[in-house]
Amino acid sequence: MQVSIDDVDFTKSEGLIPVIVQDIKSKDVLMLAYANKEALQLTIQTGKAWFWSRSRKRLWMKGEESGNVQYVKDVLVDCDSDALIYLVESGGPACHTGNRTCFHNRLIR
Repeated sequence: MQVSIDDVDFTKSEGLIPVIVQDIKSKDVLMLAYANKEALQLTIQTGKAWFWSRSRKRLWMKGEESGNVQYVKDVLVDCDSDALIYLVESGGPACHTGNRTCFHNRLIR
C-alpha cells in the first residue's frame, strides 16, 4: 500500500517521528533519528536523508559536516503511520564515532 506524506502522523510526539535508517543492500540498521514534516519533505525532494536534531533544535542533512551523505532509495511507513524506515545507500560511516553503524555497542547481560 502506498501512502502520501499527508498520511504520516506527526501529532503524537510534538511533531517528530522516529526514523530507522537501514542499508538497502546489507540490511544493517545504521542509525535512529527523528524527522518532522519539513525534514521528510526535504528527504523526498532531494533524495538525501534529512532529520530534525532534538539537541540543536534544527534541521540537518546526514553528511553535511562529515561528508557521509545517505542517499535515500525508498521510504517505508509503519502500520500506524508514525514511524519510518529510510532505505539508503550510505556514503560512509553512519555513526559520528566513525563506526559503520550507531548500533555497535553490546548491552551486558
